[in-house]
Amino acid sequence: MSVPEQPGRAPDLGVLTGLRSGKRSYYPAYVRSTERLERTVEALDGISRALVRTAEGPRALVEAVVRTAAEHLQARWLLLAVADGALRAARPRFLLYADDVLIDDETHVPAEVREHLRVLRTRPWEAASPHNGPGWVRAPMTLDGEPVGGIAAQPGAGVEVADTDLAILRVLANQAAVAVHNTFLFHAAATLRGRTEELSEAAERQARDLAARKAELAETQARLLDAMQRQALDDERRRIARELHDSVTQYVLSAGMTVEVCRAELESLGGRAKEIAEQLAGAKDLNRQAVERLRAAIYALHRTSQEPAGPLPVMLERLSTVHLTTDLDVRVRVDGSPLPLPGEAEQSLLRLTGEALFNSATHGRAGRALVRLRYLPGSVVLTVSDDGGGDPAQLRRALRLARATDLSGRHRGLANMLARTEELGGRLSIRRSRMGGVLLRADIPLPVPEQRGDRR
Repeated sequence: MSVPEQPGRAPDLGVLTGLRSGKRSYYPAYVRSTERLERTVEALDGISRALVRTAEGPRALVEAVVRTAAEHLQARWLLLAVADGALRAARPRFLLYADDVLIDDETHVPAEVREHLRVLRTRPWEAASPHNGPGWVRAPMTLDGEPVGGIAAQPGAGVEVADTDLAILRVLANQAAVAVHNTFLFHAAATLRGRTEELSEAAERQARDLAARKAELAETQARLLDAMQRQALDDERRRIARELHDSVTQYVLSAGMTVEVCRAELESLGGRAKEIAEQLAGAKDLNRQAVERLRAAIYALHRTSQEPAGPLPVMLERLSTVHLTTDLDVRVRVDGSPLPLPGEAEQSLLRLTGEALFNSATHGRAGRALVRLRYLPGSVVLTVSDDGGGDPAQLRRALRLARATDLSGRHRGLANMLARTEELGGRLSIRRSRMGGVLLRADIPLPVPEQRGDRR
């Protein structure tokens, strides 16, 4: 009795076993089918062993497939080759098993195998249907239905190649193609992960480098600002020293020489003239003291500061010692938390203070002065007050006159102070101080605007 075929299943079983009847009269065929079945199971086991080696890389996988197929056919030689242009990442591109040796060097391929290698490389579609020829057999290697290479072999002596064997070769070849492709994807993903980690580490290193560069730049900017402030202060010292040497000192020396000449002539006349000459001797002594103080001031101004210029409060302390005569006692007071201002703004406030103190000493004849710098939430307030004899009302009138019609430059100091304050967006006021003299006040709003130029 024949075994009824089950739709979709019996043809496959028939191909694998070669058994189409269960009658005892077919016992020899049954024995051969049993042998084929055992060989099929061994081949499938070989496929399983080959596939689990995928993680070892494509080389180990291809070697396992070639050995399994060769054992199944008891082949003298067996060749697995990838078609040109297919599975570009596959390595090796071919592998030959011959006399228990694996060969991947084309120069060592025997002549009888070279034609099969050429066909599988250049015309893989010719192996699209498993078939055999005199002394050889070929099976296709496909991926997504497209031929990508194949297997060619010379079965061992006495081995009868059946459809079962061709099916086994086809399964082995296709599994090799899929596994090699997946192995490539696996290694590509691993490489991508490694590259991503490298890029992440590089980004972190770059971020650290940028932070370090930023810190270095901030430090360099701070040093540059200190150098600019120091240079501005030194330039101002030299400018004032030149003016004192070239004009004021020469005038005082000339006045002293004139007094000396007049005194000498009056002494030679006798009488009342001699008394006048004695009075001029006091003027000569005052003139000499003035020259000595001028020379001391010029010497001090010409000395270049070796310390950083520092913030505005520090520069005000220095200004009180280098721009004034020793008769004026100056104190500097700072209220609030000092905050950095633009360099040009600090220089303007410094020069404004210098002119105010010069006026207190020269015109107001003050003995004491107070410089007060207050840092408020929305503004900076600078005041210079003294105990001299200046009249605030008269100074306000003189300031208005100097801005409108003063051509002689008599009150340009006040006009310059007002101009500096307005350039900073502030307001200048003059009033009576609690010390009895004049109080000059400059209110500067925050933030301080950029100045358009430097006013001498």
